[in-house]
Amino acid sequence: MTDNTDILSIRNVFKVFGEDPDTAMKMLDNGATKDEIFEKTGQTVGVFDASFSVKKGEIFVIMGLSGSGKSTMVRLLNRLIEPTSGTIELNGKDITVLGDADLLDVRRKEMSMVFQSFALMPHMTVLENAAFGLEISGVDTKERNKRAQEALDQVGLGEHGSSYPHQLSGGMQQRVGLARALTNDPTILLMDEAFSALDPLIRYEMQGELIRLQKEQERTIIFISHDLDEAIRIGDRIAIMEGGRVVQIGTPEEIMRNPADDYVETFFKGVDVSKLLKAGDVASQESSAKVLINGTMNLFTQSDKHQFGYLIDGDDKLQGVIPMEGIDTTTASVDALMGQQIDGHGLIYSDAPLKDALKQVAQSDYPVPVVERNGTFRGVISKDLMLQTLSHS
Repeated sequence: MTDNTDILSIRNVFKVFGEDPDTAMKMLDNGATKDEIFEKTGQTVGVFDASFSVKKGEIFVIMGLSGSGKSTMVRLLNRLIEPTSGTIELNGKDITVLGDADLLDVRRKEMSMVFQSFALMPHMTVLENAAFGLEISGVDTKERNKRAQEALDQVGLGEHGSSYPHQLSGGMQQRVGLARALTNDPTILLMDEAFSALDPLIRYEMQGELIRLQKEQERTIIFISHDLDEAIRIGDRIAIMEGGRVVQIGTPEEIMRNPADDYVETFFKGVDVSKLLKAGDVASQESSAKVLINGTMNLFTQSDKHQFGYLIDGDDKLQGVIPMEGIDTTTASVDALMGQQIDGHGLIYSDAPLKDALKQVAQSDYPVPVVERNGTFRGVISKDLMLQTLSHS
């Protein structure tokens, strides 16, 4: 869960590739374009004045077409590529001024990276591959094997430590690469097109694995992708890059509803809104009437006809769904209402994709309640509200 604390802050970062970046920077200051600079100097502007923050515990996706600067951007974050100018702060510490020893320490302990290629050592076992980074760091054998085993357990490969890479499927090999990154328990996990070499089914499986790990460990992940469906599925927020610029940052829904320019709009053209939106984005209490029952329970009645009610306790937790026909809310007790509730009533979790709720809402005799994972009531989705959402998006 994101806690709104900025863990990584990027401020006015530029990257110019070439032998004379100072000339290119002066031309940029004077308003020259990326193409003009390349034509006149041969210098390439890879990243142009990038500024954004990543929050603790979120999956932050950087996406764009080939050549947009997204892979350059992620390598700037841990200084695999040196920025030409600008600052990059990790937990308030400017890592652009660190010397080699301190920078190496950051890479080993705070920023682990997972690449598209698995880069496993074929002569090493799965456990040895997972522990390799710790071995390079000088961690003793017992400790590194313990931590590597824990990481393999996290990615579902706990029983495969003695296997060799050639004995694993592509998806399992990528899990080993992920486990190797997790052995350091990094502050931030950097992932550069990490799943793009996998076939679609394994790729989908690995996306789900990443979402699970992020939720369980509240780990901060920066994920590079060129695939919009992938970005929408895993990203809490998305940064879209074009020509080295960060042109828009927001949740998938925010970007879809308010694209910054034609480039962004084209990216999201034809997106299935039922894949994009979560049930919590749609759930409504707007047409509800709220009645206090015996000073302990709230009853929300939905629509003008008040055909169904939703009994909520003092902690806003859903207690039951009640048919309201013949019930006088001015005299009914909590016990009487609970006795009327629908047995085994359905519900939808707020983080469920809207597409997963379509069938349930369509088949339900009542607007389906939407709750957080802890049971907190968010509202309901009726058939009319579902149709309105899908038709107006």
